[in-house]
Amino acid sequence: MLGILLILFILLPLVELTLLLFLASATDPLFTLGLVLVTGVIGSMLARNQGFATYRRIQSEFSSGRVPTDSLFDAVLIFVAGVLLITPGILTDMTGFALLVPFLRTPIKAWLIAWAKKNFHVATATTVDGFTTTASTSPHAGSSEILDSYVVESRKED
Repeated sequence: MLGILLILFILLPLVELTLLLFLASATDPLFTLGLVLVTGVIGSMLARNQGFATYRRIQSEFSSGRVPTDSLFDAVLIFVAGVLLITPGILTDMTGFALLVPFLRTPIKAWLIAWAKKNFHVATATTVDGFTTTASTSPHAGSSEILDSYVVESRKED
């Protein structure tokens, strides 16, 4: 985790700054500044439009009784794209625009779903009359027997 934070907050800004300075020296500094501003504005507008479209798709999937798994992953990736596009830099802008293109987002989404299935543990617990039953969908949960039962006679306390 420390390595990821090191890359995110120290190395990435250094690389971005180096690329921006190289671009400014190779072209015009005002061109570089304009490029950063224009990509930020255009990127935020695109992310906003795609975000609203994804929000409407999530609502329609919920209203039809389906779980919008695919659309929720799209929403997360569009949010990340928006954050990357308002961050000044060349690498972050290229990555952000790539995440806004649906056919480029599809393999990233497939990898993210596979990673989530591998790394997250989903468990449910139900309590009835003080007895708790748990069920797990994780492949690493171990073997446990789940009993299906029903109440034959129920006493009501006065």
